[in-house]
Amino acid sequence: MKVLVAGGSGATGQLLVRQLLDRGLSVQAIVRSPDQFLKAVGEHKNLSVINASILELSDTELAQYVHGCGAVVSCLGHTMSFRGVYGKPRRLVSEATRRLCEAIRTIQPTQPLKFVLMNSTGCRNDDLAERVSVAEKCVVGLIRLLVPPHLDNEQASKYLRRQIGQQDGSIEWSIVRPDTLVDYDDASKYEILPSPTRSAIFNAGQTSRINVAHFMADLVTEDAVWNSWKGQSPVIYNSDSVE
Repeated sequence: MKVLVAGGSGATGQLLVRQLLDRGLSVQAIVRSPDQFLKAVGEHKNLSVINASILELSDTELAQYVHGCGAVVSCLGHTMSFRGVYGKPRRLVSEATRRLCEAIRTIQPTQPLKFVLMNSTGCRNDDLAERVSVAEKCVVGLIRLLVPPHLDNEQASKYLRRQIGQQDGSIEWSIVRPDTLVDYDDASKYEILPSPTRSAIFNAGQTSRINVAHFMADLVTEDAVWNSWKGQSPVIYNSDSVE
């Protein structure tokens, strides 16, 4: 299988690319700094690097890169700096999600492609009416106004749930929601749940990036895992963070 990874040069994206390569898949990674990316990930016969900012690629180019893939994974996110949070593009994740999905529809695959989006537990799944305290709603409302990346992540999630939905003939999707991301050297035990069991604001848990990469690679490669979580927004916690 060939997989297109957007945001491959990010901390989680690099780990995902390695996971996919280790499982024998061919990977196309869209990155803005190929030299740094290859220094971190290493050269590999099954790795192709696309040197571009995803939003600067034309519709035709995106369709070409999606063609022949069995899965598309987005690990895109905003850099945690003043420019990354408040500069352009404000809608990096949601706009990339929309354009990648349109590219998939353009090629009219004979069977649905998998689309995996890395998101956040701070983005609640309205379809499940997940419980949120009044205090948390107030804080999230302020974050939505003051921290543009949060709204961007929410819009990306809503696009898949509402615009693509459950019956699209070209796309099946899963939205992976880690809690506070931390760096571990190796994968550890983790739990996958339909909804958060902790408050992302007042009682956040932890999720190691390597565990997120491992789970997303499972979604791509393991049919049983995919069938369990397609069309859903699974939450991932390190096992010692589960309440």
